Amino acid sequence: MRTRKLGWTDLNLTVIGLGTWAIGGAGWKYSWGPQDDKDSIAAIRRAVALGINWIDTAAAYGLGHSEEILAKALEGLRDKVIVATKCSRLWDTEGNLVSCLKKESIRRELENSLRRLKTDVIDLYQVHWPSPEEDLEDAWAEIGKMIKEGKIRYAGVSNFNTEQMKRCNKIHPIASLQPPYSMLRRDIEKEILGFCAENKIGVVVYSPLQKGLLTGKFTEEVIKNLSPDDNRHNDPYFHEPKFGTIMKFINELKGFSSKKGRAVQELAIAWVLRRPEVTSAIVGARCPSQVEENVKAGDWVLSESEIGYIEKLMKECGV
Repeated sequence: MRTRKLGWTDLNLTVIGLGTWAIGGAGWKYSWGPQDDKDSIAAIRRAVALGINWIDTAAAYGLGHSEEILAKALEGLRDKVIVATKCSRLWDTEGNLVSCLKKESIRRELENSLRRLKTDVIDLYQVHWPSPEEDLEDAWAEIGKMIKEGKIRYAGVSNFNTEQMKRCNKIHPIASLQPPYSMLRRDIEKEILGFCAENKIGVVVYSPLQKGLLTGKFTEEVIKNLSPDDNRHNDPYFHEPKFGTIMKFINELKGFSSKKGRAVQELAIAWVLRRPEVTSAIVGARCPSQVEENVKAGDWVLSESEIGYIEKLMKECGV
């Protein structure tokens, strides 16, 4: 699979990274419903076998469970994989998530992640959310110290705007930004991608398939039958008035991609990778077959005419 250099770092990431949000399983606010750990481990190992060289997780995913499962899956494979995780989201005894950027808390989180991941160093350690903002500088300075201590190789941020990144960059250079980006969510094109390019900050985008919508596999009936604790029940993209408009667009995309001998999710992933500022797309998978479907997008480089046609469809469908 193709690789791209992550900003100013010496990390070369495959253009598709494996996301492990759903692998966290059930029992927390933003879960994707029940998940079989055996399927998760098989999916991770299949991703590595197919050439994916980096995996993104977070302490909050499954309240630590995603990191623990990743550690089990990478037994004997750790030196083949770049591991990225995140901090700043804690949970109470009832599983409710809270945000904390106190430097003492950030250090505890790192130690807990190192333990759960069964590793001596985190390759890319990211601040999950910039909240509460008043503690941002203290947290980032502490992360800088932990880099000097050899516990972290590089530090990145997630869900930050340009002003927040400027504040952090004064203290220690940001290696990467992890923002949402898909055909249905293009906010970062206005300012953020340009800022990252100017400052040599790598961009690893999440939800390029918009939580699975852009696989073309969803109908109203499928959504209705999702597990009751699946967070997509509360996502406006999965309900009217957005859902009908999105389905019209996806049906057009299906026709276009099928003529190319491709699946629609391959098109959605290739589309976010068309931007030179984007280092890699994080694509989640819950079983090996999903990994196998997604990696096919890694070699699809869209032509200017293909990109132009998709832009035309977006305007016609109103997405």
